[in-house]
Amino acid sequence: MTDSVKTGQERIMYRTGAAARLAGLPVETLRVWERRYSLSDAQRSERGQRLYSAEQVARLGLLKQLVDQGHSIGVLAGLNRDQLQSMLGLDGQSRAIQAAPVRVLLVGAMLARRVAVMGQHSLGLDVRGHSAGLAMAEELPRNTGADVLVIEQSELDERVMPAIATAREATGVAAVVVLYRFCSSATIRTLRAQGCLVARIPADLNELALLCQSALTGHRPALQEPAAAAVAPPRFADEDLANIAAAGNRLTCECPRHLTELLLMVGSFERYSQHCASRNPQDAALHAELALASGRARVVLEAAMERLAIEEGLPLPKGWAA
Repeated sequence: MTDSVKTGQERIMYRTGAAARLAGLPVETLRVWERRYSLSDAQRSERGQRLYSAEQVARLGLLKQLVDQGHSIGVLAGLNRDQLQSMLGLDGQSRAIQAAPVRVLLVGAMLARRVAVMGQHSLGLDVRGHSAGLAMAEELPRNTGADVLVIEQSELDERVMPAIATAREATGVAAVVVLYRFCSSATIRTLRAQGCLVARIPADLNELALLCQSALTGHRPALQEPAAAAVAPPRFADEDLANIAAAGNRLTCECPRHLTELLLMVGSFERYSQHCASRNPQDAALHAELALASGRARVVLEAAMERLAIEEGLPLPKGWAA
């Protein structure tokens, strides 16, 4: 990117909702963290709304990753970005990839925004241009010297394959990385047969340079797969949830009871998936994904329960730390 573009990105300010979304946080969790720990010196708009810089959003993303690993936000809140990166083991990784940034073109509005927030050079990337989506891929600049075309398509199916092929030919890149959230196995096999590296959208963008480098060398990277340990352990025991539900009976609102039932159900399914009998390695991998997905859902629901309990004066577990 040119200096003028980078300067413009550095001046972009994000409201609370956008900052939370980019950092992967429920917006209510961010508000609770700010109220309790004053996480950032966020500016205020004329209407009093918090405004976050790209640097502040990047720090929020690091906090989210560490909290998901089980660290207490009360301890993390006083640490700067370098210290948080060190805890995640990203400082050495960042220095290593900065030596040879991968020249890329980006397709996908959210992907380009996340890279801008995290900082392209800290991710080991040299962004030569971007477009909002495959439909606008013809807007990508030509003859930029980019080596890799990175396409983010949340729901990926065979209908987009001609557009991917056209974008690859038009840009003249050496490799294509296609990122998705949901995609059929048949579509993945077809894209890989065409020489694309296809992978799920990474939660940690520090993996993106590794994906690009692997696409250039033709080798699938051995990325660290998410494991159950990557999800924070349960913060509410069944007894704690029962106490909250009982205390919520005095309220006209039935949300405490409904949220308690959801948490009990999700937590039960998480444990069931972790111990469910598996027929083969593929089946075991499927159950591990189910356990991970339900664990992540539990973490989101626990944040919502914390917010609800605080607002309604419901009992939180003894020794509770947000």
